[in-house]
Amino acid sequence: MTDDLIVENEGPVGRIRLNRPKALHALNLAMCEGVLEALEAWRGDASVEAIIVDHAEGRGFCAGGDIRMLAASGAGDGAEARAFFHAEYRMNHRLFVYAKPIVAFMDGITMGGGVGLALPCTYRVATENTKFAMPETGIGLFPDVGGGWYLSRLPGRIGQYLALTGHRLDGAECVALGLATHYLPGDALDTAKARIAATPQDIAGVLDALSIAPPEAQILARRDEIDRLFASNVLEEIYAALDADGGEWAARTLATLRTKSPQTMKVSLRLLHEGAAMASFADEMKQEYAVGAHVVQRHDFIEGVRAVIVDKDNAPRWDPATPEAVSDHVIDQIFAPLPEAEAWTPG
Repeated sequence: MTDDLIVENEGPVGRIRLNRPKALHALNLAMCEGVLEALEAWRGDASVEAIIVDHAEGRGFCAGGDIRMLAASGAGDGAEARAFFHAEYRMNHRLFVYAKPIVAFMDGITMGGGVGLALPCTYRVATENTKFAMPETGIGLFPDVGGGWYLSRLPGRIGQYLALTGHRLDGAECVALGLATHYLPGDALDTAKARIAATPQDIAGVLDALSIAPPEAQILARRDEIDRLFASNVLEEIYAALDADGGEWAARTLATLRTKSPQTMKVSLRLLHEGAAMASFADEMKQEYAVGAHVVQRHDFIEGVRAVIVDKDNAPRWDPATPEAVSDHVIDQIFAPLPEAEAWTPG
């Protein structure tokens, strides 16, 4: 077991604590494998009645995945990146189908891979510290780890808005959209965990008793605008709608989109469109793995990581540089299924 993960039993509760504070608990391969190993050990252990997933220290629940490794691998043969995605998506799926209740405490930064870790859980606790986002289009990636499933099931076109812009939600907004099940003050989390460990048969009761009314969910005030301006599954039409609107919010939003990868924004729109009709979460993960295996070796991801993570100049040179230059043929190539021998399986 890796030191980046703390796995222990606390009475009838299994505890999984992310332990990479300097990296905001971003996931690496060993952490994903460790979570899978723990879940498998507890699956048939009658003494373990529930699972808690949180972070050991620091201000982030989980900031995502090991982006530097993924980009370095993508610049080569991509094998290490595919191995990470394979294990991470198996972890996402195992959490999704797990028979015992799981509580994720989304206290602090919950982005990318952290979203994939939290959203499959039975109970998802947000706080005043929660900062929730799928910001992948800003580094030439797409909202994976089940993003095509979860975001496509949000009200109206909010999922498409979040996928394209990478907009950050606070804890109140997460509750309003159903991404979180409960809203607790940060200083009540230790009490919640202790009470769950004492009475794992009544997790809902424990969380209900400690919940407080969240502040107003600001994003709902923009619901009509988002639904109207992001109504299309064609990126060029979204650009045109924002440009024609004439409002300040639409202009700011269009300026935001122009900083993102046109290629992976188109990937994201297709992912959500197809994700809405997926028969199972396993089918979604199989498709996302194929898409990820292709995207991680393309120019925009390697360039996006260079600009945002490595050099930090925040000036990525996307190629193609405009939505119009990203052909349907390129998107079809990215969505091409892998040969069965290379395809993702739930395990």
